[in-house]
Amino acid sequence: MGDPKYPRKVWRKPKRPLNYELKMDELKTLGTFGLRTKRELWKAHTELSRVRHQARSLLALRQEVRAEKEPILMNSLARIGLVSSDATLDDVLNLNATDLLSRRLQTIVTKKLGFKTPYQARQAVIHGHIMIGERKVNIPSYTVTVDEESSVHFAPESKIPEMLEKTKKEDPTKVTTEEETDSDEEDVEEKTTETTAETSKDETSTE
Repeated sequence: MGDPKYPRKVWRKPKRPLNYELKMDELKTLGTFGLRTKRELWKAHTELSRVRHQARSLLALRQEVRAEKEPILMNSLARIGLVSSDATLDDVLNLNATDLLSRRLQTIVTKKLGFKTPYQARQAVIHGHIMIGERKVNIPSYTVTVDEESSVHFAPESKIPEMLEKTKKEDPTKVTTEEETDSDEEDVEEKTTETTAETSKDETSTE
């Protein structure tokens, strides 16, 4: 097991962390899922590599041993919603880090409870506004199982649902004001083009 004072790392850095394409891809993933640091993304990659290693090791076993150990891995992955109940080991090898990040509590709260950005959902989770069943969960990286997904809801004392409803009611007015400003700008552009055309006609007539 090892000394608990010196736990092993649950994440590994990429081999080329300064690669431009890799950095842009990582930043896009951070913004999409509302991750705080790249370390959370590296944890997902490390966990995914561990699952893939298990799948590859099962493919190398004999058929009798594989028939015993393969359902254990597939049931554990199906329980958290990474694969379907009738999936195979090839489906496990095709998994991406985004599939694992989509099962985080922060991502599910963003999709289910109507937050505009994942960062708002992260703040709500950290401050104890989210419950799973009858217990509060303040860990954004908590992996939600398929059975728990339907029981994710706001805490009874939370005022965030009222705030979200107010913002939804205010959004149409903002849209109308933006449309009005756009139409005003178009009118100004049309007037400027007309005035420039008239001035050019006058100059030609004077000549």
